[in-house]
Amino acid sequence: MRKLIVIFSIALFLLTSFDLNKEIPNTSFDSGENLIYEVYYGWIVGGNASLTVRELDNNGKKIFHAKAIATSSGLTRKLYKVDDVYQSFIDAATGRPIKAIRDISEDTYKYYNEVYFYHDKNLVKSKKTGSHTVPTNIHDMLSAFYYGRRILFDDLEKDDIVIINTFFDDEVFPLKIRYKGLETIKTPLGKVNCLRFNPVVEAGRIFDSEDDVNIWISNDKNHIPIRIQFDLMIGSVKCDLIEYNGLKNNFAIL
Repeated sequence: MRKLIVIFSIALFLLTSFDLNKEIPNTSFDSGENLIYEVYYGWIVGGNASLTVRELDNNGKKIFHAKAIATSSGLTRKLYKVDDVYQSFIDAATGRPIKAIRDISEDTYKYYNEVYFYHDKNLVKSKKTGSHTVPTNIHDMLSAFYYGRRILFDDLEKDDIVIINTFFDDEVFPLKIRYKGLETIKTPLGKVNCLRFNPVVEAGRIFDSEDDVNIWISNDKNHIPIRIQFDLMIGSVKCDLIEYNGLKNNFAIL
């Protein structure tokens, strides 16, 4: 499930250079958006995931509180219990994170941490490991998801690779994502026109090749993940959008 949250973020975060104090237009999402996903291991439903965003007032300043929840279900939950929660508090004007919370419960493994972001100093502070110097415009995994939806996809050409920086597991974590072009896919909601991406993953461990992860993003003003698929050495894992509400823009299902 941790990989699922990472891939959501990779799917949508396209890094650009800009004034750190500049307001980034937000035409893709709004308070009240709720996305529900179902996770399949082969033909077996193995879990659920959700992404929600709510507007809060922070001493007169508008912020977004984003939350991602991933849980195992059914037989999978009996074999391996997962209850993961990621939270990010995001400056609504700039899209940059203020605070991130990671609360992981996977079988016997437990992990909790809070990270605070000081963008004017290129610094983050982790409750577990203290202060870290980071690159300009650093994001946590969840804030990257919502920040990326503010960035236009129009200038991408097939096989373009974008390199991004996030702060994950208390270290700067560079990621690469390759744009593969337009594709219409059949989903539980109907046919959806999408942009397809391949995060470049490490081959030879759980993946056969560096292109064994595919993400399909809606080719509309919402830019929401429609499907994520992992082709592993032991089989395929697929995550499909099955329910949505509170979208800022019309969602065109063909």
